[in-house]
Amino acid sequence: MRAPFGLTLIFLNVLLEQLGLPLPAVPTLVVAGAVAANGQLPLAAVFALAVGASFIGDSSWYLAGRTYGVRVMKLLCRISLTPDTCVSQTQASFERWGARALVAAKFIPGLSMIAPPLAGATHMRFARFAVFSVAGSALWVAAALAAGILLREQVARLLPRLSGIGGTVVILILVLLAAYIGFKWWERKRFYAALEMARIDVDELYRRMQGDTAPVIVDVRSATAQELERRRIPGALAVPVQEVERHVRSLPRDREIILYCSCPNEASAAQAAKLLQRNGFRLVRPLRGGLEAWIAAGYAVEELPASAASAASEALTAPPLR
Repeated sequence: MRAPFGLTLIFLNVLLEQLGLPLPAVPTLVVAGAVAANGQLPLAAVFALAVGASFIGDSSWYLAGRTYGVRVMKLLCRISLTPDTCVSQTQASFERWGARALVAAKFIPGLSMIAPPLAGATHMRFARFAVFSVAGSALWVAAALAAGILLREQVARLLPRLSGIGGTVVILILVLLAAYIGFKWWERKRFYAALEMARIDVDELYRRMQGDTAPVIVDVRSATAQELERRRIPGALAVPVQEVERHVRSLPRDREIILYCSCPNEASAAQAAKLLQRNGFRLVRPLRGGLEAWIAAGYAVEELPASAASAASEALTAPPLR
């Protein structure tokens, strides 16, 4: 079985995928594992180059997050094909596992792209980031290469057939890639359509806060999001979106409830509002533009209590569980 590609292509494929291009590297690594098992490629070199490319990509996003902070996170969430993962699962994973989330990130769609800049934005030490990033990359690459080694006979039978219809295979791959991107984009549109509901803008909220019966304002940002932006709307209750259901009984049903977050399209706030509506709440609306719009309008903010602001920081810097 002749190698269909060289080490340079493997390196570039992994690097470009980790930088965010929709060029899946797992199929390349699986084939590389099969080819290496038959002596056509040096397995150790394939492994080292793939792990190195993955770490370069992760480090680039880490440095971007460290330099530009929450702006990089918002950009990635806006262009992500999996916005539900971007909005909730990534931050929840970091709060639960800290740096260890980087080890599993490569195996979870959406988390792989968001985890490195989030680590940088929360000022995780680079040495700590590097250890867990390399460990995660090594496991991911090893799993793909091992799959190729186990399937080497099937791959060996398949490659000659594919090489015989070369141009057709390229077109088929491009069509499948376009179909995958189209499907994920449709999922993205459906996700946001499901969260479509009436919003309240910051000026109207400010006027209502000055009235006799002020609305209840709920900050549904995660602890990590609060670490990235330590200001909040005065008097807001801190109830992370993952915990809203646990607090249903403590929220008033006879007052308007305004929820805000710091994510694109108010996704977390809208998710929380939908949940409250399913539990019988009627006077529930997300804040259009979230905390960013409130701050941009020049309205008053207050600093988070030290205990709340430090929660995410403690989770991210805690040593591994034993």
